Amino acid sequence: MPENAFTGAAGGAACGDLIRVSVALDQNSTGGRIVDSGFDASGCGAAVAAGSAVISLIRGTPLLDAARLGPQQIEAELGGLSIAKRHAAELAADALHRALGGAARGSAALAPAADRTLVAMSGGVDSAVAALLVAREGSEAVGVTLELWSDPENDGEASCCSAQAVRGARELAHGLGMPHLSIDLRAEFRAGVVDGWLADHAAGLTPNPCVRCNGSVRLDAMLELAERLGSRTLATGHYARVVQCAETGGGGRDPLLRTAADRAKDQSYMLSALAPVSLARMRFPLGELHKPQVRELAARAGLAVARRRDSQDLCFLAGTRHGDFLERHGGLGRRPGPIVDQDGATLGEHRGAHAYTVGQRHGLGLSAPEPLYVLETDARANTVTVGPRGRLLSSRLAVRGVTLHREASCVDGVRVRAHGRRFDCRLDAALDPGSHPSVGVELADPAERTAPGQIACLYAGDVVVGYGTISA
Repeated sequence: MPENAFTGAAGGAACGDLIRVSVALDQNSTGGRIVDSGFDASGCGAAVAAGSAVISLIRGTPLLDAARLGPQQIEAELGGLSIAKRHAAELAADALHRALGGAARGSAALAPAADRTLVAMSGGVDSAVAALLVAREGSEAVGVTLELWSDPENDGEASCCSAQAVRGARELAHGLGMPHLSIDLRAEFRAGVVDGWLADHAAGLTPNPCVRCNGSVRLDAMLELAERLGSRTLATGHYARVVQCAETGGGGRDPLLRTAADRAKDQSYMLSALAPVSLARMRFPLGELHKPQVRELAARAGLAVARRRDSQDLCFLAGTRHGDFLERHGGLGRRPGPIVDQDGATLGEHRGAHAYTVGQRHGLGLSAPEPLYVLETDARANTVTVGPRGRLLSSRLAVRGVTLHREASCVDGVRVRAHGRRFDCRLDAALDPGSHPSVGVELADPAERTAPGQIACLYAGDVVVGYGTISA
């Protein structure tokens, strides 16, 4: 094994084969040449041979050339493998790409290339078409996929961040003639997203982990990688647009997010915590397209994911029941307590206040003359308060931890759910751009209250000019 190397491993107890590949980059090479490499393997002879083949293929090659290698090239180097032994080439490819990802993130310093664009790929149709469009522009597209979560209880095929998703995205990238890198970000994701999500539930809040992930974990890591790979820009398959400062006014100079042309797929809410300095380096090739157009582009290009169904779940749930995940990873199991009305009268029993959210109607197990909704949860007292829908209506939101990119007077709309309605509003204080502890949002018309912990995304027209967390 070379010194100062980065190692990736694949396989293990499940299949009996284990391959580890280590690579070291030449720090004086502008292309990140692999100056040395090594491997070890245990299991069948095919696994040992596949590990050896990888070393023969990558030693002395530039990083991005090595990132084009997949199981097919490894199998070809061996003169072919039987169907029963092809998994050895797949394991060797997985180990190689984990090593390359570690090297790229840890020591790569490629020379800047004006036409190089890093493309975030999840293995789905949107990111695949984003990569396709970047490549068609004549840019040098490099794919990257993050492995964020690994859980044997999950359905890996339903997740956009599992080991299976990484492999699928790599196949798509290689099919488009692109190099592909995979980055293991599981520790950072657990600490920066999942742990906070679990803690918020324990405190009786209903958090939005995707906004937190996009704003401070996932996209930041890929932007840092883009810098190391000599790329100034990162392209993603999000449905959003960027508006330049000259078009917005309101006391700011930085570019801002704008809602997508396809309002039904718009993801500006999910990206609202992106800092303008990050946004300045990002591209959204799908921003002007509608979903049917994207699927048609994928079908014409012969992409296997053209008709793949969109994921509807949180990536780390991936088919796991919400309550089961909270119990297994957060210790938030069944904790019976009273369901009460606004006068404090007990109406029934719940399974744990952490399992309910403001506005919830189903799953209460109550019989009443009119439908009852969750009005409030109290994690400390372990109570759930319910009442008629009319009691959910409010004309004001209290928002904490507010970031404004433009003056408060610019704000004329708020959205409190990713694909929910945009409500006309105004802020109750004259605030300059910057960070503020709290602000009140006055709605033009009463609306159903949103669960504390959710994100309030603030708009000026169709432009995102701030965000914060709903506190009451």
